Amino acid sequence: MSGAPEYLYDDDPQPLHAGPGRSRRGLLVALGVGTVAVAVGAVVALPLLQGTGSEQATQVADVFSRALAAGDAETAWGLLCEDEQDRLAPGDVAGEYLRPGTPTVGAPVRGTGDERTEQVPVSWDDGGAVTTVELTVVPEDGAKVCGLS
Repeated sequence: MSGAPEYLYDDDPQPLHAGPGRSRRGLLVALGVGTVAVAVGAVVALPLLQGTGSEQATQVADVFSRALAAGDAETAWGLLCEDEQDRLAPGDVAGEYLRPGTPTVGAPVRGTGDERTEQVPVSWDDGGAVTTVELTVVPEDGAKVCGLS
């Protein structure tokens, strides 16, 4: 063998790199700005998709009271906060919260205290005899009913 390697096409080998790389600073800035834009968009869109705290409290109170009126204790128990679920068995929820008649949910009122609670009035109309109770709704993995006030 001779000292010089033989090449198939009699060309010298090409250099491994064609030259100095281009700056990707603009691409990195665009990715950063895009990430921030997506994060801000998600924060703005979340209340639009899930509803405000008051809307969630009203919906939970409505589903909770309708489930009680329909005799669906499991659904009602699932909408209770952890403390109430620990305190009550699913069969005991109706005895604590159910009133005679048809439930109508009113507009929630912001509660007082450190936690962001909502007091949601529920009127039970039993042929003209109306009983009104206020459900305490707390934000706990979504809105949850956490007692009467």
